[in-house]
Amino acid sequence: MSSSRIVSVFGATGLQGSAVIKMLLKDGTFTPRAISRNPESDASLKLKARGVEVVKGDSGDKPSLVDALRGSEAVFAEVGVKFFIFSSLPSITKLSGGKYQNVVHYEDKAAVEEYLKSSGLLNASLLLGGFLEGYWRSHLLHKTATGFDFGVPSFTATDREAFTWVERDVPAAALALLKNYTDQSKNISGKSYPVVTTLSYTELVAKTAKVLDAEVTFTTRPNFGLLPVDEMFAAHAEYSGLYTAEPEPNPDLQVP
Repeated sequence: MSSSRIVSVFGATGLQGSAVIKMLLKDGTFTPRAISRNPESDASLKLKARGVEVVKGDSGDKPSLVDALRGSEAVFAEVGVKFFIFSSLPSITKLSGGKYQNVVHYEDKAAVEEYLKSSGLLNASLLLGGFLEGYWRSHLLHKTATGFDFGVPSFTATDREAFTWVERDVPAAALALLKNYTDQSKNISGKSYPVVTTLSYTELVAKTAKVLDAEVTFTTRPNFGLLPVDEMFAAHAEYSGLYTAEPEPNPDLQVP
């Protein structure tokens, strides 16, 4: 029998959302509900085939979200939701003291996070680093005549970066928050939790070489020529991945 505790998941067909749904199905404490703009898409139908409820909801259509989220334990104050987990990013403008002001996708996430903290709704944010799964998809790892080359702008081989293994770590962190948010001794609401591991590119290249059983080198590449992206890489390089002050793993993100 499925649980009556419903957790609505946005981006359910993407990397983060699908991983969270997989974890919720495996754990069984909560019943996942997938929010999709198109419940009849191939990806949505695959979720339905796994027994996941898929409902129509569009972020540009408020009434559709009200209907889609009704009855959920975790997501939206207007429809009686008790707890909201947000996948966020820090303000690079604030972190850099105004040196980097154009990383708009970080600033937008940070603004939503600040709004949640002032909303009165129980909430917590998961702060992510560079997606380890994304380095293949983003073409940062290039085939060479002798193996592979790992190339990013701004970083040297010894600079440290924050990385997130999305499919392994984000679902586990989200589940820990869902299971602990009602425990007042945990004092979770309003907090931000980095879900990252920090490594130098020398370390990452060595691990990649071991897994691929191939030679892997590192190259500092030229900027992309897109100001938000170039400032993002520059800030990450200058501030060692942004999250160096946080414990790894965070003791609050442990499933009881």
